[in-house]
Amino acid sequence: MSAARERAIDARGVVKRFGQGSLAVEALRGVDFGIDRGELVMLAGPSGSGKTTLLSILGCVLAPTEGRVHLFGEDVSRVPEAQLPRLRVAYIGFIFQGHNLVASLTAEENVAFQLQLRGWAHAKAIKEAGSLLDRVGLGDKLRRKPAELSGGQRQRVAIARAIAGGPPLILADEPTAALDAQSGLLVMEVLRDLARERKHTVLVVTHDPRIFHLADRIEHIDDGQIQGTPPRSLREIPFHSNEARS
Repeated sequence: MSAARERAIDARGVVKRFGQGSLAVEALRGVDFGIDRGELVMLAGPSGSGKTTLLSILGCVLAPTEGRVHLFGEDVSRVPEAQLPRLRVAYIGFIFQGHNLVASLTAEENVAFQLQLRGWAHAKAIKEAGSLLDRVGLGDKLRRKPAELSGGQRQRVAIARAIAGGPPLILADEPTAALDAQSGLLVMEVLRDLARERKHTVLVVTHDPRIFHLADRIEHIDDGQIQGTPPRSLREIPFHSNEARS
């Protein structure tokens, strides 16, 4: 298998139950899901469909009840809870809908802090943070705090933080949900370029049909199972950036 087609994520028969006995709820019901290295894949589905649960399992935040998950060839599905932080540091950068930036830190410091968590010295982390912010078009905003940035700019800081230290897998949960059309498109173009040029593997959970054209592939999840390509009705739903989403 060539490097271009090497599997980044390979999930087989993934089941996730919450609760026990008659009160148990099955959020995922035998999911098979895979992504190749360097792919940008979008996962769409209605509220309660299981997409966030699947993202959490792939991100080594939750363990599956049944099934296996391999990240870059390593079986992470039965790793003890104490070792999960090691896997997240080694493999994964997270991007959240709400940015999750530290309000008291500048853009540069927010990114550098992530690098320091990965063991980088302060001076080296600051220098690398500036380079990463320049890569996402914010080289002139290094000293700005989150409150001084637009929503799209804050999300690009979050992208720079997510790729700090070079994790091969980027997981994004509704990264355009709170953004206007132009800002959302700019954010997704950055993620697309990371996949194409830097060979990061990117998985985006989204309700936003405006960005579907940037994906290498779109998968639809409903009722805890992968259903294939989203139905035409979903792809044609008008998007409203202020609409609440789960």
